[in-house]
Amino acid sequence: MTRLWDKGAPLDARVLHYTAGEDHALDNRLVAYDARASIAHAAMLHDAGLVGDADLAAITGGLEELAAAHARGEWSVTLELEDGQTALETLLTRKVGEAGARLHAGRSRNDQVLVALRLYLRDAVEELAEGAHAVAAALEALAIEQGEVALPGYTHMQQAMPSSVALWARGFAAEIADDADGLRHAHRRILKNPLGSAAGYGTPNLPVSRDGTRTRLDFPVNHEPVTAVQLSRGKAEAEVAFQVTLLMQDLGRLASDLLLFYTREFGFVELPDAFTTGSSIMPQKRNPDVFELVRGRTATAQACLVEILGITSKLPSGYQRDLQLIKAPLFRSIDVCAETLAIMAAAIPQLRFVPERIRLDEDIHAAAEANALVAMEGIPFREAYRRVGARFKKT
Repeated sequence: MTRLWDKGAPLDARVLHYTAGEDHALDNRLVAYDARASIAHAAMLHDAGLVGDADLAAITGGLEELAAAHARGEWSVTLELEDGQTALETLLTRKVGEAGARLHAGRSRNDQVLVALRLYLRDAVEELAEGAHAVAAALEALAIEQGEVALPGYTHMQQAMPSSVALWARGFAAEIADDADGLRHAHRRILKNPLGSAAGYGTPNLPVSRDGTRTRLDFPVNHEPVTAVQLSRGKAEAEVAFQVTLLMQDLGRLASDLLLFYTREFGFVELPDAFTTGSSIMPQKRNPDVFELVRGRTATAQACLVEILGITSKLPSGYQRDLQLIKAPLFRSIDVCAETLAIMAAAIPQLRFVPERIRLDEDIHAAAEANALVAMEGIPFREAYRRVGARFKKT
């Protein structure tokens, strides 16, 4: 088929496959956002006198119908359509005729894809933050329900000071809630309207109103100047991926503790059967695969961040096709985090600590004894440290 941007010469099919890559499949998650941004752009063109009343109605109705049909699974972005932006305009023009061809005035695929991506990230960040708070809430409920169970606190993988399920669970809950706040910090880059920057140098000779699209799409500010927009590509994405990495690392450390506590040597915790699997050869075993994969997928999040940073490193100014490659690691990062949050929020309420299996070493109160000597006898802490240490000296 002839695509919108073909110059007349036939395109080698290998070029289409290589340049479009997986963009067409990835863009399916952006269709609703692209349609919304395109409707706002059409309304702005109407305000500027570049699109008439009838054309605006046709464009708006056509985009709404296409977005709804896509949501119902009646069509998807295919390789032949190249990407989500080209697909929408192609299908719209087929649907409403010449009015659809008027939509592209005053914009480029560059600011078009970026506005859809930022609208998507605005929702994705909020969904991840809510997922993180759900895990934190599950940990708080665990602290309330089983918080009085004593646990050894570890340093250097040795029992160090007394702790409890409440202290352990609330420590992770606080950090995961902090990760949710970190995710929302990415809004400072996401909430800038890129529309009107076009390919990076504005829209000469057209009375485009950047505020017209900004207000319709609920962006607090326009991204200024227009030359900064393409320079910003990858920065909001990398910030989201960085915050996802921190969150995944906290979830991975939580999983690592549970894996240690679940070993027969420890036996501190019982994991629900619904979240463990059987061994293919050993009939007595239940395997904590879910928590092992949570721990392992921290590497996926970290790799996605490194890939995004690597793509944008040392690019010259202006738009470069390399930037298209950011979507794959960004979406993979968001997806793995969302799936991990969902499964951890479901698993945590089913954890059961086993007090009779939890043994605290005799010397675990040594630091408290040293502090007591300081308080009662007024001696220097180093003297109290020496006296208590001598009592527990290992042979």
